[in-house]
Amino acid sequence: MKPLDFTDEKDYIMRMIKEMVRILFSLAFGKKYVSVELEKGNKYEVSGKNLKDFLNMIDVGQINEAENILLDGIDYSNRDEVMAAALFYQHLSEKDSEFLESNNYTKEEVFSGFEQLLKQSGYDDLLYLVKGDE
Repeated sequence: MKPLDFTDEKDYIMRMIKEMVRILFSLAFGKKYVSVELEKGNKYEVSGKNLKDFLNMIDVGQINEAENILLDGIDYSNRDEVMAAALFYQHLSEKDSEFLESNNYTKEEVFSGFEQLLKQSGYDDLLYLVKGDE
C-alpha cells in the first residue's frame, strides 16, 4: 500500500466531511440522511437566507462572502441552522482545488470551517472520525 500524498489526504478529508454530515444529520434529527440533493431543496436557512442562496453564492465564486454571512448569522443551538451550515461546507468540499483557489479559498479552509462548526455546535466528537485518538 502506497503512503498517502498530500492530494490523497485532502480527498480523504473531503470524503470524511461528507460522512460526518451524514452522521450529524442522523444525530441532530434522529432520522436517516438520504442525499444532499434532497436536503438542499429543504427548508434550511440561516438568518432568513435560504441554503440554496448560500450554495448559489458558492457556485458563482462568492465563497468568502457567503461564509461570512452564514457565520455572522448562525444560531449554533438551532439544529436546522447547524445543518444548513454543514451542508454549506459539504457543498464546498465537493468543489475542486482549482475552483476554490481561483476564488481565494482552499480545501484546508473548508475543513477548518467545518471543524469550527462542529465545535461551536457541540458535535466536536465527530472530529475523532478524522483525527483518530488524540
